[in-house]
Amino acid sequence: MIIDAYNTTQDVRGRSDYLTGARPGQAPPPHTPFDPQRILTRMDAAGVDMAMVCSLAQRIENDFIIDLVKKHPDRLFGFGMVMPQADDALDEIERIAAAGLSGLKLHPSLHGYHVADHGLLDPVFEKCAEVGLPVLINALDDAFCAPLAIEEIAKGHPGVPTIIAHMGAVWNVPEAIIVAERNPHVYLETSATLIADVKRAYARIGPDQILLGTEWPGSDFDLERMKIAKAVPDAIDRAKIEGGNMARILKLDAK
Repeated sequence: MIIDAYNTTQDVRGRSDYLTGARPGQAPPPHTPFDPQRILTRMDAAGVDMAMVCSLAQRIENDFIIDLVKKHPDRLFGFGMVMPQADDALDEIERIAAAGLSGLKLHPSLHGYHVADHGLLDPVFEKCAEVGLPVLINALDDAFCAPLAIEEIAKGHPGVPTIIAHMGAVWNVPEAIIVAERNPHVYLETSATLIADVKRAYARIGPDQILLGTEWPGSDFDLERMKIAKAVPDAIDRAKIEGGNMARILKLDAK
């Protein structure tokens, strides 16, 4: 199976120019419900069997993600989101796990906290260990979530698969690779990375801790699969990166 580890969907786009595509001063388009066929068509074109979906983070829409996954359980799996500083964060993690979501996404830079904050993040990781959710952390170049700061939390929770989204791109890729080398439960997701980044990670840590990701609609599934094909010529290793590793994290072989 080809399983993509990271994509975003947003139902209500509100007033954000970034989300709506509107020009400054222009009224945002009226709300129309998200059409899941948009992502499914692109998955089909690239031969992707299953894809993760989550909120972009400007707006947390866990119920939307839950409903989307329920309607397409064979094609989509969802990661919910919380702000760790919210009073109900731990209860919400329990709720989304019970509702069938497969993981938790954190976005420290957009939600205003540092990922090495033990008071905030240790309880989140403990709750994820309790309910069996992996954690994905958005980690583009950012002082809030550098890979070594992610390691500070992740190393204390070896039972929680921890995914460094974007592999720390652009300048923090070397740190992300070091963190994955030292922590077998840490995985590097490839969206927004260069072919050279994937080659470097593959050479250093092998295929078992790398995950194909697209972050659709920012990129497209066929482009990301092409990047992996060029960076990882070995078909067996590529199969792990393009789905086998994510299937293991999600325990799909046990279902």
